[in-house]
Amino acid sequence: MRAYYSADRDKFYADTPDHILGELTRGHHFALDLEQKRAWQQQIRVLQTALLDEDDFTLHFEFAIPRMGKRADVVLVVRGCVFVIEFKVGSDQYDRHAIEQVEDYALDLKNFHHGSHHLSIVPILVPTWVTESKPYQLELALDQVAKPLLIAVADLAQAIRLISRGHNNEVDTAQWLSSGYRPTPTIIQAATHLYATHAVTDITRSDADAINLGRTQTVLNTVIDACRAQGTKAVCFVTGVPGAGKTLAGLNVATQRSASRDDQHATFLSGNGPLVDVLREALARDYASRSNARKSDAHRNVHAFIQNIHHFRDEYVRDEGPPSDHIVIFDEAQRAWTRAQASKFMQTKRAVADFDMSEPEFLLGVMDRHPDWCAVVCLVGGGQEINVGEAGLSEWMAAIRDRFPHWQVHASAQIVQPDYDLNHDARDFISGDQVTLHDDLHLGVSMRSFRAETLSDFISHLLNGDAEAARAAHARLDHYPLVLTRDLDQARDWLRQQARGSERYGLVASSGAHRLRPEGLHIKAGIDPPVWFLNDRSDVRSSFYLEEVATEFDVQGLELDWMAVCWDADFRYLDDWRAQSFKGTRWQQINDPMRRLYLKNAYRVILTRARQGMVIFVPRGDEADPTRPPAFYDGTYDFLRACGLPQLG
Repeated sequence: MRAYYSADRDKFYADTPDHILGELTRGHHFALDLEQKRAWQQQIRVLQTALLDEDDFTLHFEFAIPRMGKRADVVLVVRGCVFVIEFKVGSDQYDRHAIEQVEDYALDLKNFHHGSHHLSIVPILVPTWVTESKPYQLELALDQVAKPLLIAVADLAQAIRLISRGHNNEVDTAQWLSSGYRPTPTIIQAATHLYATHAVTDITRSDADAINLGRTQTVLNTVIDACRAQGTKAVCFVTGVPGAGKTLAGLNVATQRSASRDDQHATFLSGNGPLVDVLREALARDYASRSNARKSDAHRNVHAFIQNIHHFRDEYVRDEGPPSDHIVIFDEAQRAWTRAQASKFMQTKRAVADFDMSEPEFLLGVMDRHPDWCAVVCLVGGGQEINVGEAGLSEWMAAIRDRFPHWQVHASAQIVQPDYDLNHDARDFISGDQVTLHDDLHLGVSMRSFRAETLSDFISHLLNGDAEAARAAHARLDHYPLVLTRDLDQARDWLRQQARGSERYGLVASSGAHRLRPEGLHIKAGIDPPVWFLNDRSDVRSSFYLEEVATEFDVQGLELDWMAVCWDADFRYLDDWRAQSFKGTRWQQINDPMRRLYLKNAYRVILTRARQGMVIFVPRGDEADPTRPPAFYDGTYDFLRACGLPQLG
């Protein structure tokens, strides 16, 4: 149900307040407390007074905002102008959080509700005990979303009348109400919603030309069900461009299967420590608020659902029995460790002297302990390896070929593409009978940057040094602001001006950007990821303060709405991209091909974290500083300009 109660003018005044209240109660599906009942009664009275002189309108009480998992109090359509009205019954102030909330609802409608794309949307906050409205006039942004109006009950009729008089759009209200809703939640929002409801339908886009997430889910579920029914074992490799929904697909499998009471329980595993920490904290906070549970109990509940893959590994080095889960989802599987890296770590850090396996080999071996069936889902990002010792897909294929010939392999047909960096032996293996390739195990369109479906193409061309192709891709970016500056304060101001409601923004840079320190950015200081990603504007440690800078290790798998990418001389453009490492007091050229690849991928990660828009800051350098002469930065700036990026201001 899009709304609990919908009516045109005739119906709204023909229905009694008690009838309307009954419809709202019937749609609520939860225990109704007296406070909510009184709030609805007051909203009905206020609106039946405020709309008395309006000849034609439709209104919707408790209108669903799926991406946020919430409902707006009232959405009112008058002459093609959409009002989003949030009442704060019993409040005598215009609370900042309430202003953000109603603006978020308006932005959500504009960005994700198909019928609202071309309409003006006006958020209104109405605290019922406030006696005086704030001075107001209609201030529409370029996307036709107005700055929130702060209105007293006595002035609501006049505000609606004055603003709607300037609109005469013909709107088929039934068609508007039923038009497609295409939400693209952040992974934090998606995980929270999934964990609370075990349902993915309200938070994913459904346009068939944009995403095949549903088809991917179907393949995964078919393979898992077949393994269980036939007593077999299988591994699935899901590929996708950055932000395409790989993690969401994995979380959906985990939540759906975890809701069952039989042997289908699933665990989501990730070697990405910041991602695990942020998701656990977000889920625990939400779970505690919904259930009134203690924070410690909430964390205990969440920890069983999302686990650090290294903790899982350490547990089953000690315990030689089969794991409790028949289904595991390995996020960012390409980052699992090679034999050399895993053996070195386990021998030096865990005192396991005889450990001599790659992580893929060990993890599959743990699941193979099940005497009956199991299924493994590996989520794979192309061009995402960013650290020494990360194995890539070839190590997984080698482990399956050499040790697990009885396992079936289901892989994305795109796995042969260069971004997935398969070696010759791995390519031979996937052409064999043990492997089945599926088009539907590839997610090819970014959901992260809902304003720019071609952003990943642009970034790939940019990092490949192809300015002409990048410029052509940039020209296709639709409503995705992407600008360039040499002034960090200007970048900060731009972020603050772009963000509305609770939209989040922050600074990112590569972990090798050590000479940004003169700009006030201390890479080595590090961030606390859950605090940086989740805490509000009042916390100096949050991303909002634009003081602490996150690196590729902090943000991989996560995202912000708006972002400033701070570009240092570690990855500089002369006649081509040059990879450098800062050691002691000077830059040194990186000659190792794998380390050069890791640095390139680090920039790929930080350039694909912004959902709504991005500013790139390239320092001017300093002639007096031999570690930061302008020549180290000017080539990069000029190349980015050649790629089509406009200069800010």
